[in-house]
Amino acid sequence: MSSLHNLACGGKHAAFSLGRNFRRANKMFGAVVVGIGIAGSVRLRDLLNPMPSSPSEHLKLFGFVSRMFLEAGKHVLVEYPMALSAGTARELWEMAEQKGKILHVEHIELLTEEYKQLKKEVAGKDLVKGMLHFTGGVLDEERSGFPAFSGIARLTWLVDLFGDLTVTSATREEKREKSYSRMTAHLQTTNKKPLTWIEERGPGLRRDKKINFCFKSGCLENLPEAPRSAVGLFMQDLNLFAKKLLGRVSREELAAEKWRILRCLELAEEIQQHCEQLSKIHS
Repeated sequence: MSSLHNLACGGKHAAFSLGRNFRRANKMFGAVVVGIGIAGSVRLRDLLNPMPSSPSEHLKLFGFVSRMFLEAGKHVLVEYPMALSAGTARELWEMAEQKGKILHVEHIELLTEEYKQLKKEVAGKDLVKGMLHFTGGVLDEERSGFPAFSGIARLTWLVDLFGDLTVTSATREEKREKSYSRMTAHLQTTNKKPLTWIEERGPGLRRDKKINFCFKSGCLENLPEAPRSAVGLFMQDLNLFAKKLLGRVSREELAAEKWRILRCLELAEEIQQHCEQLSKIHS
């Protein structure tokens, strides 16, 4: 079996490689966790303790390994970002489609109760302008990729909320001696409305998200409060993966998800190119 390449997982290093076993009556799937980082350990826990009467009960843990294989003809779940380039992601999706296998990319940021409530509040409103500002601790870029990729969860929020976006400009400020970085990307909706996305990281910076979305009807300046779900985020994602394996997700939903994931990777690439080109001009 040949391993897949460029599957950087945002520092989490976890993926699934699944193959159907022969208990067809119950539609059971044998599961192997690939990579035992933070997320991988959570996946092991959830596989060993599936929710009663949920799609996850159709997954049986066979073991874990240190590499992932699509070429071997297995269904795959991978942590985001699935790759550090849109081209590599397309190759992986083409491989999965050619072999008739499921390639599922984990996006727990869309499953939080906070985000679900935000999406309800944004729905149907006419955007005038918006800003999403993330802060967090220092991240190893060699393992996690450029901030547009390591922070792709926030970009996914913007695309899921406001549809297709284009990059108008992007800059990056770095103070390497202080391990500080700030990336600012200026985006535009199909209706030419501006959105600003900021990823800021440095020692002592608290992990936080701030928003300022202005609509014709008023501004939304704080993330909505929402009760914590009784079902963990990784378990929700595992159930979604199992539903795909069981054929319970429509082709339209799968196509929309694929478009969103690939489009976000394309935008992340464009943002990185803008930042690097500007850096060369000033160097």
